[in-house]
Amino acid sequence: MNILIDNKSGAPIYDQIYSQIKSQILGGALREDELLPSIRGLAKDLKISFITTKRAYEELEKDGFLYTVPGKGCFVAKKNPALMREENLKKIEEHIDEIVRLAAACGLSREELAGMVSFGMEELK
Repeated sequence: MNILIDNKSGAPIYDQIYSQIKSQILGGALREDELLPSIRGLAKDLKISFITTKRAYEELEKDGFLYTVPGKGCFVAKKNPALMREENLKKIEEHIDEIVRLAAACGLSREELAGMVSFGMEELK
């Protein structure tokens, strides 16, 4: 598992850890039932407080990405199809927002944009 902390980022450290682990789980770099580094071990490696790492792990567990086995550690949870769908919907919405801004900047009409989307969907078949 590879985590990089950017001290110049405005994002809290626990959120950077959360986001990177979540991304590695969704991307398949971390597999189902894989043991994660211990909270204290990861904190030591990153040279941060274990409380910060603990918060990231707790958030990941609360959101269904990890599960804890007392005395054994934290593991990657099974991929929940509903959770995966929700994550993908969020990404699509972000892309749509950007597409709409770009379309407005070029003066594309709603019909032209819809045509482009329809054409893109045809390519998937």
